Amino acid sequence: MGYSVGQVAGFAGVTVRTLHHYDEIGLLAPGERSHAGHRRYDDADLDRLQQILFYRELGFPLDEVAALLDDPEADPREHLRRRHDLLTARIEKLRKMAAAVEHAMEARTMGINLTPEEKFEVFGGKDPEEHAEEAERRWGGTETYAESQRRAARYTKDDWKRMQAEVASWGERYGALMEAGERPEGERAMDMAEEHRQHITRWFYTCTYEIHRGLGEMYVADERFKAFYDSTRPGLAEHLKEAITANAARHTGEA
Repeated sequence: MGYSVGQVAGFAGVTVRTLHHYDEIGLLAPGERSHAGHRRYDDADLDRLQQILFYRELGFPLDEVAALLDDPEADPREHLRRRHDLLTARIEKLRKMAAAVEHAMEARTMGINLTPEEKFEVFGGKDPEEHAEEAERRWGGTETYAESQRRAARYTKDDWKRMQAEVASWGERYGALMEAGERPEGERAMDMAEEHRQHITRWFYTCTYEIHRGLGEMYVADERFKAFYDSTRPGLAEHLKEAITANAARHTGEA
């Protein structure tokens, strides 16, 4: 007998009104009707609804969704390939956005002397000034914040690109280190944590081991920082925090 409109609405997380609308415009007509004339959906209808909701989630208008699903040249495998391509593109875009937020929060939120065009070019279309107020609220008035502002104001576009290249290289190598099973308190992990600390000192402000430990805690507690590091490899933020703690203890003798 298939599924009722209420059941399908519950499965898919949509309203009955939405399903009625899809039926009215011919986007999703139920395959059957009961003796009383009520809509009944079969498995093929559910497959089509899944595809409709996928394309809607990606922002396609209903008429384009209909054109995609009713393309006589496309078979179900082609739809799967198309959806996979779209998801892959979205994941890559989100990864770049997370990286842009990280850079913005650690650096360019702090008064960088770039043209607006260069800011958008270097940071993938995301304005780094978006997080300036938050940075000032957290660190404004401290000598560390002032030092970061002074340094950042002198950097050129090429400086920022070199910095990005360093960050990307570090991330790849840290991900490989985790892949190899290196524990946070291992020598290689602590060396990478030390490189991370020196990168901050070189580009922004004197990052003491105490400050570095605080940053490690923030990388786990703040979802935006955690998302950035974990986009390189899941669990990297927590691993790095522990490596930072171990490295600080190694250099200061504090447990």
